[in-house]
Amino acid sequence: MLSTSKHFNGPRPNSTPAEVKLPPVIYYTFLLIGLSLLVFVLWKLDSVLLPITFAALFSILLLPLCQRFERWGWPRVLAILFCLLLVIVGLAAIIFAFGSQMTQFKAELPKLQEKLVQYFDQIQQMLSQRFGIEPISKDEFIDSSLKSAKKDAGGYLGATLNTTADVLSVVTLVPIYMFCFLYYRDHMRQFMFRFVSPEKRTSVLHTVDSIQTVVQAYISGLMTVIVIVAILNAIGLLVLGVKFAIFFAVFASVLTIIPYIGILIGSALPAIITLVETGSPAKALGVIGVFVFVQFLEGNFITPMITGSKVSINPMAAIIALILGGELWGTPGIILSIPLIAVIKVVLDASKATEPFGFLLGDVADGDDIVDKKAEPGFFGRLWQRLRGAS
Repeated sequence: MLSTSKHFNGPRPNSTPAEVKLPPVIYYTFLLIGLSLLVFVLWKLDSVLLPITFAALFSILLLPLCQRFERWGWPRVLAILFCLLLVIVGLAAIIFAFGSQMTQFKAELPKLQEKLVQYFDQIQQMLSQRFGIEPISKDEFIDSSLKSAKKDAGGYLGATLNTTADVLSVVTLVPIYMFCFLYYRDHMRQFMFRFVSPEKRTSVLHTVDSIQTVVQAYISGLMTVIVIVAILNAIGLLVLGVKFAIFFAVFASVLTIIPYIGILIGSALPAIITLVETGSPAKALGVIGVFVFVQFLEGNFITPMITGSKVSINPMAAIIALILGGELWGTPGIILSIPLIAVIKVVLDASKATEPFGFLLGDVADGDDIVDKKAEPGFFGRLWQRLRGAS
C-alpha cells in the first residue's frame, strides 16, 4: 500500500503570483495607443470639457477667498454666491472698458484704412522707382479681396455662429460648475481617498494640499503679472499719446504669457497704427521701445519675484503647449494652455516617479536644485517678500 505523500496532501506554502512583465515594445505601444485615445476624447468632447476646465481653474482661484468667508461664519452657499458675484462684476467691468475702447477703435477704422492705402501707394511707387516692380492696382486688389471674402462668407458665418454658441454655453455653464466644485469640494476629496489605503491618506492629503497651494499661487501670480504689465504698458503709451492706449496695453499684457512671440504680436499692431495715424516712425519706434522695456522688466524682475519661486515653465515647453492647445481646442485651448501646463508640472513634481518629466517642463534655473544649496533671493526678491509680509 502506497503511503500518501505530504507534498501532495499537505498545506501549500504561500506564494505570490508571478508578475508578468511586458516587453518594452508592447508596453510603449499600449502607452501610445492610450495617449492617442486620450487626445481623441479631449478633442471630441471639447464642448463638455472646456467649461469644466475653466470652472476648475476659477474655483482654485476663488477657494481661498471662499474659505475666508466661511471662517468668518458665512454659510458655504452664501460665501460661494458672493465670490461668484465678485467674478461676474469684475468681468463685466473689464468687458465694459474693452467695449468702449473697441467702439472708439471701430469709429476710427475708416480713417486708418484711408491712410493705410496712401502708405501702400507710396511704398509701391518707391519700389517701382528703385527696383522696377510694377505697382498693384488698388481697385484690382480691392476687387480680389471682395471676391475671396464673398467666396468664404458662408464659412465665416458658420464659424462665427459656432463660436458665439460656444461662448454662450461656456458663460452659462462655468458659474454652475464653479458652484458645484466649491460646494462639493469636501465630498470630492473623500471620493479621492477611497482609492488610497488608510495608512497613506495623510501623505496623500499633504501632497494634494501642496499641489493646491502651488497652483493657486501660480495662477494668482500669473494674473498679478498681467495686471502689473498692463498698468506699465498703459503708462508708457499714455505718455507717448498713443490712441487706444488702454486697449493695446491690456492686449499686450495678456500676450506676455507667450515667450518671445507675445512681445512681437503685442507691439506690432499699436506700432503700425501709431505710424499710420501720426506718420512718425520715431513715435512708432517709441511704442515698440515701451513694450520692449516692460517685457524686460517682466522677464527679469516681475515674474521671477511673483511666480518664479512657485512654478517656472521654460519657453520651449510654453510654446509647444500653446501650439498643442490651439490645435486641440482652438482659442480657448491657447488661453488654458499655460495654466494647464503649470498644473501638470506641479502634479509631476509631486511624485518621485514622474519628477524627471516635471523637471523637463521647468525652467533652466530649476537645474540648480541638484546642488544642495538654497539660493538666496536678490534685492528685488527680498523687497517683494517684505511687501508680502513674508519672513
